Amino acid sequence: MSKIVIISGSPNASSRLNGITNYVQHQLAVRHLSSELITVVNLPAEDLIHANFGSPAIIEANQLVEAADAVIIASPVYKASYTGVLKAFLDLLPQKGLNGKIIAPLFIGGTIAHLLSIDYALKPVLASMGAKLYVSGVYAVDSQINRTQEPNEEPVFELNEELKLRLSETINELANELALRSK
Repeated sequence: MSKIVIISGSPNASSRLNGITNYVQHQLAVRHLSSELITVVNLPAEDLIHANFGSPAIIEANQLVEAADAVIIASPVYKASYTGVLKAFLDLLPQKGLNGKIIAPLFIGGTIAHLLSIDYALKPVLASMGAKLYVSGVYAVDSQINRTQEPNEEPVFELNEELKLRLSETINELANELALRSK
């Protein structure tokens, strides 16, 4: 069975990006594809900041990426790029740690103005790490995800239909690539 890991680079526990990653995990499960989620902000901050390659939490996260056939990289866009916390984690992966992996980038930003941040900010870094095969990425804007939250409750996210369609197309493309590899 194919292994998929989702790396979430959001530093915010109530980020609309969580709506995207939750939806993607559910859609993968519907297709009988299992996935693991690495929420980078939950890794020890000191290990990320000090590049502690020997940290048990970092080693465990890196092993998930190493074992994966596909890596979904999700991040909000801040200052026209992915988050610093995501970069800190990517710096702790082996230099060619994405070699042979199918990559699916998923970004969210406040406006469409940073649509090309996937191509101009993320992909050069991933290419230096051996990434060569990408399925269609998805760039969403905040207005496509409604977030509601009652006091002392987890946030609830509702994605609009157009975003669900684009995410489903990317998931289908990913599933097809994984199926081709298993033949």
